[in-house]
Parts: sequence; structure tokens; C-alpha cells
Amino acid sequence: MTDKIYSTAAYAQTMDATVVGTDVDDGRVLLDRTVFYPGGGGQPHDIGELWVGDDRLAVHRVTADREGVWHWVRGSLPSVGTRVRGELDWDRRYRIMRTHTAMHAMCGVVWRRYQVPVTGGNMDAGEGRLDFELPQWDSEDKPIVEAELNAQLQARLPVEVSFLPREEADKDPGLIRTKINLLPSGLTEVRVIDIVGLDRQADGGTHVDSTGEVGTISLATVKSKGRGFRRFRFTLDT
Repeated sequence: MTDKIYSTAAYAQTMDATVVGTDVDDGRVLLDRTVFYPGGGGQPHDIGELWVGDDRLAVHRVTADREGVWHWVRGSLPSVGTRVRGELDWDRRYRIMRTHTAMHAMCGVVWRRYQVPVTGGNMDAGEGRLDFELPQWDSEDKPIVEAELNAQLQARLPVEVSFLPREEADKDPGLIRTKINLLPSGLTEVRVIDIVGLDRQADGGTHVDSTGEVGTISLATVKSKGRGFRRFRFTLDT
């Protein structure tokens, strides 16, 4: 299994690693450790570069499976045992981290006001989308929710990462803010993201250390998706 540096050190931008597996037909390598997030939970995978000596290989796709984290590269595939150095496209990753934390903060604000679960979500660098089961929505609430979310972001709330045994996590239904529990059945340890005082939920993605790093957001649209479902779209202001 790959040592998932991103899971405990979201600000790590580079790593030294060893190739422990290859798939020549697919143009991908398996590394023993990585800072590259493989995607999941609505957060896109990272991109960047692998260096083999002076040779640069562009990393254009990253995924994870039971073997570990695979990196798709453009160029000659390094063989098993090769030492490589990885570098993230940090500007993109950091913007995604800010976006992801804003999404969790929005979950917290909407939960406080309406006590409704998330039914879907997605993000890219600087923009996010969250769906809620929210039949009681009033269009006049849009500026109220936006103002409350920005107030929470400007409060510079700390964002903490912890890990719980699965059996302990299962006793806390509040960790699941989605309508359907998406935790894999074989998961033995649950990673928890806690925006202290606002939102605490199971999550595997990368986040900033404080809501103050997010900046401000604009709640662009809130649209009906039928039968009481609402789709919130927002963008980072900078």
C-alpha cells in the first residue's frame, strides 16, 4: 500500500518515492508514497510532475485501488525500483483545498439552519456545487446563507484532522452529512475533518488549516432540481 502523505500533511508539495509497480499498457506507475491526491468525495485528482533524474514526466491522472495510488504519466515509464521525485501543481491543489473547506463550511451553515443532508456535490479549483434535500427553501434566504457562510469563513475557525476506529465512528451518525452513507464496508479507520464549532464529518480529501485561508465566496445560484432538491453553486472570490 502507498503511504498517503496527503492524508496527514495536506501542505506537502513534493516527495521522494520508489516505483513499486507498473502498468505499461496503461502508462501508469504505483509508488510507495505520494503527495498526489487520487480523487474522491467530489474532489478531483491532483496533477503535477514526476522527475526521474533530469527527466520530467507529466502526471495527468491519479487513482487509488487496493494496491495503492497509481500515477498516469506522459513519457517513458520508469521501471520497478526506480527512485523518483514528485511535485504537485501546487497553485491548483491549494485552490482546491480552499474550495473543499468552503464546501464543508457551507454544509455546516445549511445544517444549522435547515437540518438537511447533502445529496450530492462536486468541485474544481475555485468553484463548488452542493445538492441538498431542501423543500422549504425561500429565494430570499440566498443572501442570508451567503452572508452567514462568509462570516464563518472570516472567523478563522481551525480545521482539524483526526482518525477514528470504524466501530467508534459508526456510533456517531453526525459524521455522515450525506443522505446515503458512502463509507466503504471494508474501511477500518475513518478520517474526520472538523471545522471546529461549525462542521464535523467523515472525509478523505485535502483542506486548509483555517477557514480564514478560504477568503470570501459568492453563492452564484440556488436552483431547484425537482421534488424539493436544491443545487447550490458558489465560487471563490479570489
